[in-house]
Amino acid sequence: MSADSSSTTVPPLGKYLASTDKKTRDRAIKQLSNFLSTDASKNTLSKSDLAKLWKGIFYCFWMSDKPLVQQALADELAELLLTISTPSASLFFLRGFWETTVREWNGIDQLRIDKYYMLIRRFVNATFRLLICNGWNSDACEEYSDILTVQGGVLCPSDNRVPTSLSFHLAEIYLEELEKALSASPSSPPAPLLKLLKPFFFLAAKTQHKTTYQRLRSALFEPLFDALSAQSISDAERLSKRVSEYPTLVSNCCLEMPETEGRVDPGDLKKKLLRALFEIASLPDTRDANRRRLYELWKEGGVLDADE
Repeated sequence: MSADSSSTTVPPLGKYLASTDKKTRDRAIKQLSNFLSTDASKNTLSKSDLAKLWKGIFYCFWMSDKPLVQQALADELAELLLTISTPSASLFFLRGFWETTVREWNGIDQLRIDKYYMLIRRFVNATFRLLICNGWNSDACEEYSDILTVQGGVLCPSDNRVPTSLSFHLAEIYLEELEKALSASPSSPPAPLLKLLKPFFFLAAKTQHKTTYQRLRSALFEPLFDALSAQSISDAERLSKRVSEYPTLVSNCCLEMPETEGRVDPGDLKKKLLRALFEIASLPDTRDANRRRLYELWKEGGVLDADE
């Protein structure tokens, strides 16, 4: 498709998505879903076209003032990931969501910030369900990781333009939404935790901000390791609380390969994840201060032999 004709491929959906009439909005979302399901969206829609499309969607959501309207629109937008016909097209749409969110984040005022936190939560949950529907396909998981960590990505450790509040929020909701997605899919293959957590591991290793590492540890690493430990430590109230928060996650996960590993014992999985953290901490491009912090976390986890 030539550059001159590219703009004609993008449906003029802005005013329809912003409509207060649900039927009008539903028709616009269906049109968008149909468009994204075609080859035009993935093979001929340029990165510039995607950015324009998502900027329009972003500011349509901006104009949705009533809570119930906001929630319904957030649900409908996130569910597009599940209605688009191919995983590659879904992930292409997801990439546009994260690029636009990072780019526009600092312009969101305090009155609107909560509804965008809600929108992020909906997209994180829908992304997990998309990956579950595709059997945690390795290529799809890798592309998702790239979306998060590429330059300008929400978990990119080397781009200081990315707002830290975004990575903080993602860390805070990640396990909750993975638990919800797994609970909604009881027959799903085990979740490959290392693949899903690697973007956070590398951010912890390379971030220049101590507060970012501390938030990743308190909001994500410690709750996960506590939950994995709680299977065998029944007399610890703190750990018992953790496992009650993520029971499906703890009982239905593996390290990287659901097809060959099957469900991995939580205690063994904790050791393997901590070992992966140790290996990342040992990489030459890990920041020295972060290396010390990761070694400390590894030691506290009780895995005393990295080669075990």
